[in-house]
Amino acid sequence: MSKACCSTSHDDHEKHTHSHDDQDHNHEHNTSKLFLGISLFIFFSGIFIQYILKPSWFVENETIRLVWFSISYILVAFPVWKEALELAKKFDFFNEFSLMGIATLGAFIIGEYPEGVAVMLFYTIGEMFQEAAVNRAKGNIKALLDVRPDTAHVLRNGVFETIKPQEVAIGETIQIKVGEKIPLDGILITDKGSCNTSALTGESKPSTYKTGETILAGMLNLENVIELKTTKKFEDSSIAKILQMVQDAASRKAPTELFIRKFAKIYTPIVFFLALALVVIPYFFVDNYIFRDWLYRGLVFLVVSCPCALVISVPLGYFGGIGAASRNGILVKGSNFLDLLAKVNTVVMDKTGTMTEGVFEVQKIETNLNQNEFLNLVSALEKPSTHPIAKAIVAYHSSDFKAIDVVEISGKGLKGNVDGKTVLAGNTKLLDHFSIQYPQEIRDIVESIVVVSVDNKYAGYITIADKIKEDAKVAIQNMKALGVTKTIMLSGDKNTITQKVAKEVNVDEAFGELLPEGKVEKVEFLKQNTNQIIAFVGDGINDAPVLALSDVGIAMGGLGSDAAIETADVVIQTDQPSKIATAIKIGRETKKIVIQNIILAMSVKAIVLLLGAEGIANMWEAVFADVGVAMLAILNAIRIQRMKF
Repeated sequence: MSKACCSTSHDDHEKHTHSHDDQDHNHEHNTSKLFLGISLFIFFSGIFIQYILKPSWFVENETIRLVWFSISYILVAFPVWKEALELAKKFDFFNEFSLMGIATLGAFIIGEYPEGVAVMLFYTIGEMFQEAAVNRAKGNIKALLDVRPDTAHVLRNGVFETIKPQEVAIGETIQIKVGEKIPLDGILITDKGSCNTSALTGESKPSTYKTGETILAGMLNLENVIELKTTKKFEDSSIAKILQMVQDAASRKAPTELFIRKFAKIYTPIVFFLALALVVIPYFFVDNYIFRDWLYRGLVFLVVSCPCALVISVPLGYFGGIGAASRNGILVKGSNFLDLLAKVNTVVMDKTGTMTEGVFEVQKIETNLNQNEFLNLVSALEKPSTHPIAKAIVAYHSSDFKAIDVVEISGKGLKGNVDGKTVLAGNTKLLDHFSIQYPQEIRDIVESIVVVSVDNKYAGYITIADKIKEDAKVAIQNMKALGVTKTIMLSGDKNTITQKVAKEVNVDEAFGELLPEGKVEKVEFLKQNTNQIIAFVGDGINDAPVLALSDVGIAMGGLGSDAAIETADVVIQTDQPSKIATAIKIGRETKKIVIQNIILAMSVKAIVLLLGAEGIANMWEAVFADVGVAMLAILNAIRIQRMKF
């Protein structure tokens, strides 16, 4: 069967070559459509003349009818016969192409020209319908990938040009503005930079980089414009790898899909010989044996038994699922993973970057002053600082005051004058340094903390923590509603913080202070129970081993690391944990549609095969049982792309 063309390039040469391939494919596709259109016109004109107008020059002249319908037949049958002959050269004689060719040629031999053309015409229409559906599914995936960063600002001839990352060579200087993703790996050549690295490290604390340090593609530039000297080509980036994975997805078949392919290989020669037996054996047992009638029954049997509906609809059902997932911001790397998603009953997830944002946010304010006055003083002191914790406080509360005589005490915090008051803001070591008394229970607080004193007296503290994603709680609710029996959260963060987050989002179990090998051990322990189908959701390089170990590895791909995205079976592009339940739901709906298509195709074919053998069903019923059922199955498969998840 014809396959939809989908090519992805990794360099300019390949892109150039693929563009020619696409043009050739489009040219062939347009020619096929033209021939189909002409064939349809000739066919329906012939039907109208033969059955409605009934002129004697047409109805009574066998030669004119043969030529008329032969022209219509050749226009659509040529590609099918060509494919059948190509397969015959490889000693593959029993396939859908040879079945269609023999059945339609047989119809012509016994003078049933319209039926012969109808079988080939509707088969071709079914093929085009399938190709359009596959192209649509692949188009959805491609559109999803196209939203990722596709520009780089590179220094050439003294000015920064905005070009595609593929065109940047190793050793060139690129500029990244605030809020932009780093398009390529490189060495920092500006004084300093602050990047959100949670995608790569799994640490929720943003990192500050100095001149000469390496910054990786996928990080997010948080402050001031930075410049890098590139150290890797675009081909090695996560974007290029994901595009390659889209192509590789087609080779990863679900067990159902593999079974249908094997089944078709055995089934096709069997039905061919059954059809032959249906023509030959009655000669020895039927008194009034008429060869033409039994040959017609055999041809009907051949057309009905063609495995097109199964061979088309089952892979297309999975393609529909992959396409539906892509429309929902989920990249599934193969139909086998859709099958596994449908069975998932245990979800294990990382904390940082998966259930939390990976960015700092003010969590709690405790003060013995007026809260607004307290925040005005602290925010004013922190405003000049570029430290992520300082920025979180300033983002939470903007102060009209201006701090003067600000001094940074290394490793401890800040000292300055705000509104005529001496303000200290930092860790407990800062207050110890200035011999300021404070409640000792503050030392037991696990979150990042800013302790404040005003005029040498303890004034309160602010805790800063990673923000839980908005849909994290809903994500767990949705998973449980779908029948996921166990949800577990693993983290390298302090256990107290991990347990707190777990309680807030209603996760069943949580384990903190785990190294990557600790996470692996937990999943290995869970896998000892063979009834548990485990999905692991993570985003950092440290999650890659667990992603590979689990039954289904799901990576948070919007800011996810190359290693995690490459190792994972499913990539959530939007970084929303609620999409985990969506992926499971799509897997289940896809499986349901595939099973519906198998039952539909097998039951209708079985009925029409019996009727055909009895001589009750004619070629038109056979066309419906083959092409009609295939079309219904295709429509059913496409249905998943229109579903709301």
